[in-house]
Amino acid sequence: MSLTLYTNPMSRGRIARWMCEEIRAGAGIDYETVILDYDGAMKADDYLAVNPMGKVPAIDHDGRIVTEAAAICAYLADAVPKANLAPAPDDRADYYRWLFFAAGPLEQAVVNRALGVTQDADQSRTVGYGTYERTVDVLDGWLGRHDYVCGGRFTAADVYVGAAVGWGLAFKTLPERPAFRAYDARLSDRPAFREAVRIDDALLAEAGG
Repeated sequence: MSLTLYTNPMSRGRIARWMCEEIRAGAGIDYETVILDYDGAMKADDYLAVNPMGKVPAIDHDGRIVTEAAAICAYLADAVPKANLAPAPDDRADYYRWLFFAAGPLEQAVVNRALGVTQDADQSRTVGYGTYERTVDVLDGWLGRHDYVCGGRFTAADVYVGAAVGWGLAFKTLPERPAFRAYDARLSDRPAFREAVRIDDALLAEAGG
């Protein structure tokens, strides 16, 4: 198979990098990387033909383009079953629920709060996440009772949810909670995670970042 990752080491592309490293570790499948800068290549016509949003990450898998980090995680888990990163089809309720919870309510709540966007009680009925506090409490409640998103084993959903939790703790956009810290520690100990961080941090150092 041919797999190309379009990314930048200071972006959500780090999520897709981690997923690609899990695929490499679990199935022995290598991938190529195309690094794009924000002001040039990411907005150039050849990349806009890949992702008209001019954003990373994106992947090209045998000519099939997938954008959005959560979609990339779910897609690669299905495309490479040998890596064993997706539950059986009839056991995916928690997998889909929390993958898209993190991509929807959690992402919106965290970004809005970081940008200073607030809503009153009436407006909270309109936004999908309701309130930041409720969103955080719901995730905390689940991770406080489960080692991984799907209970007892790591899946591609943990790549996306774990990246959100790790980023939130590092940049203080999520509060310090014992469940978040424990979950982050479990995921940070994975060899594929450590390799993904090593690669992207080396790229940042080369760029003077």
